[in-house]
Amino acid sequence: MTDSALSLRGLTKDFGPFRAVDDVTLDIRRGSITGLIGPNGAGKTTLFNMVAGSLKPSSGTVSLGDVDITGRPPETLFSLGLARTFQIPRPFRRMSVVENLMLAPPAQIGETVPGALFRRRNVARQEHALRDKAQGILDFVTLSHLADQPAGMISGGQMKLLELGRALMGDPSVILLDEPAAGVNPTLTNILIERIRELNEGGVTFVVIEHDMDFVMRHCDPVIAMAAGRVMFQGTSEEARTNPELLDAYLGTAA
Repeated sequence: MTDSALSLRGLTKDFGPFRAVDDVTLDIRRGSITGLIGPNGAGKTTLFNMVAGSLKPSSGTVSLGDVDITGRPPETLFSLGLARTFQIPRPFRRMSVVENLMLAPPAQIGETVPGALFRRRNVARQEHALRDKAQGILDFVTLSHLADQPAGMISGGQMKLLELGRALMGDPSVILLDEPAAGVNPTLTNILIERIRELNEGGVTFVVIEHDMDFVMRHCDPVIAMAAGRVMFQGTSEEARTNPELLDAYLGTAA
């Protein structure tokens, strides 16, 4: 088994004449919390979307461990152990918090006509198991008291925790987090960080897009920086703190 949880080789995405991601080659170390930084327009989200299956690359490959996942759809990647969250949470707002989690796993028996008509006992058994699993995850992300609330009625920070909870329904080995701390109050941010660290200690690999440099420098290692679709820095958080180019571009004025 490779030491890389994710491997990107020559990953490129063109939108007509515009190259959003340009020949990116990266290895994401298994068991790491890797920070991905860069200015708006650097290509970070486009890179995430290609890795997560929302966009097909123009060229290059993506591997999850030893498995080539290039261009596979998100539901397939979810079943293989790759999950992602979004900068702006996307709950089913009229459904309850617990129902949002129960809906996450793909290919449920009750989603097919034969299953719904002829396998009702199996459907009920699966739904019971999914509800139990969802309740346990809600306990973990501190949202159990909101289980029956419509997801559209909870706070923005709670929606970020719900996003993490939905990702956990797939028992992922790798989670891509898109600005998890954005718009979240300090109390919920601390809860989120605690849960990320606990999951990471249990073996889950994280890749985190984040503009909050304090968050990145305190909680991510290594750090990868992108600009104009290319990787312009890879190193430890300590190296990032003292890199003149990063200090000028992202962290303020170099000392």
